Amino acid sequence: MQTNMAVYLVQHGKCLAASEDPEKGLSGEGKMEAQRIADVAAGYRVPVSRILHSGKKRARETAEILSHALSPKDGVAPAGGMKPLDDVRGFADHLRLDQDIMLVGHLPFLERLAGLLITGNPDRTVFKLQNSGILCIDRVADVDHPVIRWALMPSIG
Repeated sequence: MQTNMAVYLVQHGKCLAASEDPEKGLSGEGKMEAQRIADVAAGYRVPVSRILHSGKKRARETAEILSHALSPKDGVAPAGGMKPLDDVRGFADHLRLDQDIMLVGHLPFLERLAGLLITGNPDRTVFKLQNSGILCIDRVADVDHPVIRWALMPSIG
């Protein structure tokens, strides 16, 4: 499943209710699903150079699970501008599709970013993400805009 150089969008794993954890860390199910997807991605040798996350606990925990499986050479770090309602255009202005970078964050931000990268319009939904799922957006020959190359989702239903 090698790609030319891509950006990978990952919605954080399922999280605990705020009443159980005010920071809404990953639930047991969320950890298991994130680990399962991380193991599949590692089996396919998904090339990730760096993992950035929103800084929220559930995104950080998901990023750490993925990092353990994928061993990005440039590590894991929080990144500004990736909160659920942040401006995707401002974030995309600094995003390069030639870095094999994984972004772990939230909805609606990630789905809006996918719409912007693929169609130029953040209000166009091009893919419905799932908790812990990975969406690979890449450039391909003879196509003038990025495309969805593949996706790994915890559920097919």
